[in-house]
Amino acid sequence: MPAPRVPGILVLSAIIAMVMSSRPVAAEPDEQATAELHALFSDEWERTLREHPTFASGLGDLRYNDRWDDVSFEAAERSHQGDREALARLERIDRSQLSPRDRLNYDIFRSKYAMRVELHPLKWWLVPLNQREGIQDAGSLADSLTFESIKDYEDWLARMRAFPEHMEQTIALMRAGAEAGIIHPRMILDRLPAQIARQIVDDPEEHLFYKPFRRMPDGIAAADAERLRGEARELVARAIVPAYREMQSFFENVYLPAGLPEAGIWQLPRGAELYAALCREHTTTSLTPAEIHQIGLDEVRRIRSEMEAVVREVEFEGTFREFLDELRTNPRFYFDDPDDLFQAYQTVCKTIDPQLVKLFKRLPRIPYGVEAIPEHIAPDTTTAYYRPPAADGTRAGTYFVNLYRPSERPKYEIEALSLHEAVPGHHLQISLAQELDDLPEFRRYGFYTAYVEGWALYAESLGSELGLYRDPYSRFGQLTYEMWRAIRLVVDTGIHQFHWTRDQAIELFEENTAKTRLDIENEVDRYIAWPGQALAYKIGELRIRALRRRAETELGEDFRIREFHEAVLGEGAVPLDVLEVQIDAWIEMSQSGK
Repeated sequence: MPAPRVPGILVLSAIIAMVMSSRPVAAEPDEQATAELHALFSDEWERTLREHPTFASGLGDLRYNDRWDDVSFEAAERSHQGDREALARLERIDRSQLSPRDRLNYDIFRSKYAMRVELHPLKWWLVPLNQREGIQDAGSLADSLTFESIKDYEDWLARMRAFPEHMEQTIALMRAGAEAGIIHPRMILDRLPAQIARQIVDDPEEHLFYKPFRRMPDGIAAADAERLRGEARELVARAIVPAYREMQSFFENVYLPAGLPEAGIWQLPRGAELYAALCREHTTTSLTPAEIHQIGLDEVRRIRSEMEAVVREVEFEGTFREFLDELRTNPRFYFDDPDDLFQAYQTVCKTIDPQLVKLFKRLPRIPYGVEAIPEHIAPDTTTAYYRPPAADGTRAGTYFVNLYRPSERPKYEIEALSLHEAVPGHHLQISLAQELDDLPEFRRYGFYTAYVEGWALYAESLGSELGLYRDPYSRFGQLTYEMWRAIRLVVDTGIHQFHWTRDQAIELFEENTAKTRLDIENEVDRYIAWPGQALAYKIGELRIRALRRRAETELGEDFRIREFHEAVLGEGAVPLDVLEVQIDAWIEMSQSGK
């Protein structure tokens, strides 16, 4: 799952030693200190929504539903100054006077904002788009919104009117980034012209921005509907398409030629410093790129031995590489029809759902659905991803699956992928976190990549306990996905720290996984464009599995899997070191019989 589009909400980087701080604490929390802390949380959450109205809209908060994020240089500096002021305000609160939970909230908030302050001068924010997301796909925002009233449509029209200014701000960022050498490699930028071109249409009604007007609620009067549609057509023709034409010209004549010649942010000014910070941010550990690289190599060796055991089990006569080629090329492992592929995803999800109570005490109140990835981005994105539900409950969670070229999307990966993106992976974990009403909003909707993606990868390993992976090829598919995440540790650090080429990264995948060439290329390009993010999955999963082994060892026959999962999920997404403190406390409490 890619991280949700929550600009400005950056994740934790440093070890949270403060959680176990030896500083003396008050016997009873001080009301004034508690009130000041939660006032700060509230004020900063309001600033988050105000500065990022598209994020607010996605949560169901419609107060800023008529505007785009301000991505001007002035706004970036104001936000940075706001972060510094929030940290100063936090330091004036006596942490020792807070309750244990609020001390945890305090520490997470402080580390989160400290990382934001650290990253700002490194200027990665000058790169506002990549092949997976950006202003070239801005119209897709409508897919995450509800359109039920005239006001909903008027707000969307206001966003359409404001779009040219939003485009100008974005181009200004890109221009500054190109001049400073803070830009993606040419191999990434080559993917974007076709995406931009798709936004330049002759018929306004074919544009993504017009999509909400194609089918309007019956409750909107015919005259109002026609007025709204007419204005939408006019704005597409006179505002949206011209803005994309301007972007197309800038991109092809200025930005694309400035693309970096090789893969890796080591080419950027202060690139090594930036990558080290991103590694800490995404893994919520103090691991260095070199340490992560070695962990990846060790995991690749371990998983490879398990994969080879499956090859022997199915009595395949040939080399490991030949077995991978068999999986990639044998038609028995693929669907010809995208509808058949979609049905297979739905069937697996329906199989998993009723089994969840075996492993979990609580299940989310809000449901999830399975949908196809939109056709206009399917060729350039990954196999699947998840979109969280709206905070107000007006939109369910969505498991998006890629139906583009089904003949290259193997059947044996469907179970592992569904466990990861839907349940008990992203949907179960994220929805439960949103339902923790006693947590501050910045924690309920915060995104700690190592926890969220680590949990989802751990969820893949629960397939056998949920009645899946009965077929050895499906088990090989699960191992392929685990290998995929282990290789990420090697490839991401290889590219950004050790100057690997794109071809080196692709070759490592092809030697060790049954993923198709299409998937491999899309994945490698994702790591090139999104430095450090892919490290979080395996690092998080390894920590969760280690904590489970620790709990099983120390509790013995008293270990209960449902209670363990409740302990892992009970505080929402947290940094990995905080999670370790939580599980140790749960083990101690379980041993004492409380």
